[in-house]
Amino acid sequence: MPICSAQMRIKKGFTLTELVVVVLLVSLFTTLAVTNLFGLLTKNKFKAQAAEFVSTMQMAVTAAAQSDRRYEVIIDLSEQKYTLRQITTSDLEQVLEEEIIVENDFSDNCIATYVLFDDLTQTDENTLKAFFRAGSTGWQAGGKIVLLDENEQPYSVVVNRINRIVTLKEGDVEILKPKSKDEMQF
Repeated sequence: MPICSAQMRIKKGFTLTELVVVVLLVSLFTTLAVTNLFGLLTKNKFKAQAAEFVSTMQMAVTAAAQSDRRYEVIIDLSEQKYTLRQITTSDLEQVLEEEIIVENDFSDNCIATYVLFDDLTQTDENTLKAFFRAGSTGWQAGGKIVLLDENEQPYSVVVNRINRIVTLKEGDVEILKPKSKDEMQF
């Protein structure tokens, strides 16, 4: 009987090699899971910040449609920030502290690169600020704001002046451009 119980103890236990292999596999799977989770969290930071920006843009046009007030979203590419304000004076250059509703920064996860309006004017090295103004009839101008995520993948925030909807789309999308009088059929 003693021989049989010794053989059973050998069959029940693990060798040092088996334990090392199991620990190695568990650590490998944990490393893969943490890496994927970190990438997912970083992607979610971009999506959250882009959604917050879209929400600010939508807030401006919705508030303007529901009142007789005018609103403006100022996008400052050099400072990487945006501001939503209610316009209370005729001097559009002067932003009063009491006019500011939202002031927020873009981050390393969400970088604003350029703005293209639907009349084909765009920001460049001389004009690093873009102004989207909304009144009771909608946006003064439509266009797109191109954002880059942490992997430098472009996303476009499209401002549609016709239906007042602001959307986030993957890629540097084409926007609707105005047609000339020759292109119009009536």
